[in-house]
Amino acid sequence: MRRLLLAAVAALVPGIALAQNCPAPIPASELVKPGTLVMSTNPTLPPLQFVNAQGQLQGMRIELGNEIAKRLCLQPEYVRIEFSAMIPGLAARRWDVINTGIFYTEERARMMQMIRYENNAVAISAARGNPLNIRTQDDLAGKTVGVELGGFEERTLRSMSQALVAAGKPAIEIRTFDNFAVAFQALRAGQVQAVTSIDAVAAEYDQRGDFPRVLHGINATPAALAMRSRPLAEQVSWALQQMLADGWLTNLFTRYGVEIADRSFSIAGPQ
Repeated sequence: MRRLLLAAVAALVPGIALAQNCPAPIPASELVKPGTLVMSTNPTLPPLQFVNAQGQLQGMRIELGNEIAKRLCLQPEYVRIEFSAMIPGLAARRWDVINTGIFYTEERARMMQMIRYENNAVAISAARGNPLNIRTQDDLAGKTVGVELGGFEERTLRSMSQALVAAGKPAIEIRTFDNFAVAFQALRAGQVQAVTSIDAVAAEYDQRGDFPRVLHGINATPAALAMRSRPLAEQVSWALQQMLADGWLTNLFTRYGVEIADRSFSIAGPQ
């Protein structure tokens, strides 16, 4: 009944802020902190997640997390941390949700509950002016390329390097960094010749006039929200469905040029 009422309110007034004194539908035992949705993020991916000049978290995924928390009658709280620590931290109950656009893989879905919500892919950014004329993946042979440690992007880059070696070409010299911001700083300083990130981030740097996005759409794979708790995942899936039904999610994704990956917001993970 509570869900029907909330859905009716949302349908009448799209995007309305739901009352924060409504009872949360998730048992406190399923949360790291009662009454709070604790989410991990690495805010180094503009425009999806970043820190503005005032030190505040901003971006599409931050807005998404805030709205999910609101609709579940919880207070949003963020833990800023490098991606490499996120999956171990989820298992150790340091946070409830990985909200960093983690790429979906079957291997990851065997470890945690995953809801695919955003289409994404890997991209390559070159130095300003693209002085090495990188146009194809073959052009990365023998180049020094930076990437964030431990993510899908690094895995994709290593697969690309292996394919080049199998074709008789030089391997990519891969340099890993704690996060994407540091990787792009290394590109600016000439310490690497390209950076592997995701399409939206590479497009943002390109539009700013910083680094051209020379390759994109590589290894297209949905991004997901990840949770340890199945009951929490079920409630998050419900919230996403309501956000789609009343238009809030479509408006958000349109503003950021993002496509919805799975309109059913089904859960993949251990039972």
